[in-house]
Amino acid sequence: MSDQLSINLPHVVAEVRAIFETYEAALTSNDVATMEALFWNAPQTTRYGVGENLYGWEEISAFRRARTTGAFRRRLQQTVITTFGNDYATANTEYQREGHAVPGRETKTLVRFAEGWRIVSAHVSLLGETI
Repeated sequence: MSDQLSINLPHVVAEVRAIFETYEAALTSNDVATMEALFWNAPQTTRYGVGENLYGWEEISAFRRARTTGAFRRRLQQTVITTFGNDYATANTEYQREGHAVPGRETKTLVRFAEGWRIVSAHVSLLGETI
């Protein structure tokens, strides 16, 4: 990796923010096709959820298709998008889902491929009681 790696180039941040917002709209409306399209279709893709660990696009897709949650609303806060060069980014956010007392957090790692930005890894967790 170059010592001259550019962090948060404005045009790259804008691209990643657009993908982040597209995914958020798809998630809250339960648009499975869009969510599937935004994940890297590869066995190396991972998604750690609140109650599941999913390995590979096929498992992630099967989980999405079996979900019965439907559409929902949530409020995002403290969203941080960081890009490294032109082709790698992370997006982190905290959220409060409507009707739920426990706040959550979400991380996505994105890579630009020939076909565009894809989520290669995601992690969703809820904030529980601290020790």
